[in-house]
Formats: sequence, structure tokens, C-alpha cells
Amino acid sequence: MSSSAAKPISLYRSLSDLPETTRGAVLAIGNFDGVHFGHQQVIADARALAAAKNAPLGVMLFDPHPQQFFAPEAPPFRLTRLVTRAALLADLGVDFTLALPFDATMAAYEAEDFISDILLAQLGVSAVCVGYDFCFGKGRRGNFAMLQNIGGEMGFETFATEAVLQPNSTSPFSSSAIRNFLRDGDPEQAAQMMGHAFAIEAEVQKGDQRGRTIGFATANMPLHDYVMPKFGVYAVSAEVLDGAFAGQTLKGVANLGMRPTVGTDKPRLESHFFDFEGDLYGANLRVSLLHFIRPEQKFDGLDALKAQISMDIDQAREMLGS
Repeated sequence: MSSSAAKPISLYRSLSDLPETTRGAVLAIGNFDGVHFGHQQVIADARALAAAKNAPLGVMLFDPHPQQFFAPEAPPFRLTRLVTRAALLADLGVDFTLALPFDATMAAYEAEDFISDILLAQLGVSAVCVGYDFCFGKGRRGNFAMLQNIGGEMGFETFATEAVLQPNSTSPFSSSAIRNFLRDGDPEQAAQMMGHAFAIEAEVQKGDQRGRTIGFATANMPLHDYVMPKFGVYAVSAEVLDGAFAGQTLKGVANLGMRPTVGTDKPRLESHFFDFEGDLYGANLRVSLLHFIRPEQKFDGLDALKAQISMDIDQAREMLGS
């Protein structure tokens, strides 16, 4: 993804924030986590319809993900932050993204009321586009057939995008498949399904600065509620999103996990960037996991760790062509 979207990001967190110009939009509804090729096809279909109608193109999604609301104890599974999704969607030609909070009120919405109250009364949609397996409303009672029936009566069009199959496969592109590739330590396959690398965005925090003492300074980042990729060492690239080095792209090697040799209280991402001198504390980075090098392992001491890091750096440089 480019560091600046082709068009400005218009992200709204409530229906009341939407400007009047968004009424009559063609609206694509889904979660679009990862904005993978299946999602991109839904947007392409909606974009063609919006162009034909000379209507704005909007996306409605829910944040937090409904799954997080219903199963708060489940392991984290997010692929893209909300603002990143909005930027990726803007790059695809979306005029505005509406991220409705998924809470007890939204969970209790009957499907028919969701259509009449939100899609029609508050948004005045001219058309709704969804994926082939879209469900909505209390108990997931709403589906495409219901949208089509009520839309026909109420005067808005409905369109469902067929499943987009992975190359040489009968399986569709899906966020679940991408998460599984990441958990298996296969970031290349995940990237092939999204059209862009999986990246972790967070602020660089002060760690124990042990990396500096062994000659490999690292930028330490929390993982927040991202899906947990396989623990291990990766070849990475990073965009500096703000601060003194904003706009720079760095290449490096990163350890994701629990640092078994020196220990840590929770998983984190520690990136060492090649040929970089500078203080990144407090800056937000987008670190893309490009290639898996090896699983995490515990070493007998810091000398053994240093020797392995040197080998990891050589391998990462080779993989990244730097």
C-alpha cells in the first residue's frame, strides 16, 4: 500500500457524522479485513454500479468486528487497522467509509429494521453490494435474498459478488485463509491473497535496550489485537509514518514473539533496520512481514544470539535484495 492514498480518506464513525452528500450512495457492506482480492471484487462491482448511477461509492463495516463483540476472549485476529482499511478502500475508489460501532444495540437489530432504519431512512441508499456469503441482523437472519426482496419493494438495487476463487483452487479468497497462512509462517501466500503484504502498525516503544548493547539496535512494537503470525524471524520492510524520519522506507530483520533467550512478558515485534542511524522512539511504523527466515529459538548466551542475528541479517539482505 502506498503511504498516501490516491484520494483523501473519508472515515466516519457514526451515521450522524455523515455529510448530506453521501445520501443515495451505492453501498458495499462487509468487514473487508485485509482488503483481499475477494473484497476488491466486491468493491469493483460496487464501483461500476456507482459510476453507472453517477452516485457516490461508500463502504459500511463494523468496528469492532462482530466476532470480537460475541467472543471477547477469542485470540486476536485482525489483519488491518481500521484507518488502514479506509486508506486501502480509498485507493480502490471508495468515496467514504462508515465504520459503525458493533455493540449490544447493533447486535439486537432485527435484519428488517436494519434495512428500513439504517440503509433506507438514514442513508437513503440507491444500491447495496455484498459478498456471496453476507449475513446481517440479529441471529444473522438477514441475507442477500432478504436484501433483494425488500430492496425490490423499497426501490434500491442489490448485487451479490460471486466467490472469487484462489488461483488453481476451489477455495475462495478469505480473511480466514490469510490468517492461517500467517499462523503457518507463510507471509508470501498471505500477500498473494491480499495483493499487499501483511503489516503491523504501531508506535515504537522503549524496550530494555538490550539490542544496543549487543550491536543491533531494534525498534520495539506491541502487537495489540493483530492476528498472531508464527513466532520467529522475518525479513521486513517498514514505512515510517510520522516523526523525524516520516516517509522513509527501511529494510531489516525482525523477531516476532517472546524472545526466549532474554525473555519478555508478552509477544512483540523487534525490528533491526539495515544501515539506519536514528531514534525512532514514539514514531509510528508500518512493518511488513515479507519472508519467514526461521522459528524463534533459545540460545545459550548473548554471543550465540549475536552470531545468529548476524546470519539472519545476511539472509534477510539476500531475500530483500539489499
